[in-house]
Amino acid sequence: MKCPTSIWAGYWSAAVLASVGLIYVAASAEARTLDLEDPNDVILVEQKLNCSLTEGEPIVYWWQGSAYSRVPGEKDRHLFNVEGTNMRACKNFEDKERGRGYRSVSREVLLYKDPETNEILRTWVNPWTEEEVEVMHVANDPVNMRQPSYARSADGEGRTFNATIVGNRVFTTGEAPLFYNNPLAGEYQDYVGNKYHAMEALNSYVYKDDLLDSTKAKLEKYVLSWARFSEWLPWMKMRGRTGMMIFSTVGGRVDSYDDLPDGLKAEIDANYPIYKEPPPIDDDRPNVTSWGDFKTQMESRRAKSGAGEGGME
Repeated sequence: MKCPTSIWAGYWSAAVLASVGLIYVAASAEARTLDLEDPNDVILVEQKLNCSLTEGEPIVYWWQGSAYSRVPGEKDRHLFNVEGTNMRACKNFEDKERGRGYRSVSREVLLYKDPETNEILRTWVNPWTEEEVEVMHVANDPVNMRQPSYARSADGEGRTFNATIVGNRVFTTGEAPLFYNNPLAGEYQDYVGNKYHAMEALNSYVYKDDLLDSTKAKLEKYVLSWARFSEWLPWMKMRGRTGMMIFSTVGGRVDSYDDLPDGLKAEIDANYPIYKEPPPIDDDRPNVTSWGDFKTQMESRRAKSGAGEGGME
């Protein structure tokens, strides 16, 4: 399935009405199966895959896995274990021409951990340079859909649902090739390189009877895998060495923040407390990436110290 945006996608249609402007329920007491040929139902199915049909209801994603190096002529190295969470919610829209729509807002944390002990890393010894560096975990706020998705496009074309259905299981897959100006590089990237170049791949499977049940505002079961192929992390201080990172993870949804693993919750409670819930559903801030956040933190440190490496030694 081609997701409209984000590390994730969703839909739900037909008879829905708002209660206090927030909670959507079926207009008819009779349950029905959402029609994957009807754009008005497809947008509801997509929203269920992304978040909840209940406006503002938090949906909590969790994943864990490994991060490896890939250097030509060298055996891949298991550099880190990783664990993360994404907190999201959706705002519902209605347009008389384009039909039902939604937009998701979220924030996410990803922690780098020791591959042997699984302890959260504070510093890391670079095996190529033997330099000890400070670990900067991912804390991106926000990670939002830029615009709402609707049942029909601006030119009136109806939304379609592309997935693989086997029995009662629905498999979705999406890739996001990333190639854009690197916030850590200069103004002439089209001429001398240094563009940010990566690929993200998200796969999921859910159950068809859960997904297409018009009476259910959110999915009861959701399994995902997320992979990323990217440049070296900036805080690793690789100094232009040839190579790349490969992330491979698996996870799904949990019922609430309280259902996340204890170690992850303890780190969020101590150092990232706003990540216990999604941003406001009207959040219109520009999105943050880990590279952009690194630049912001480094510039702040340099402003405080006056010069040098920004306190990274």
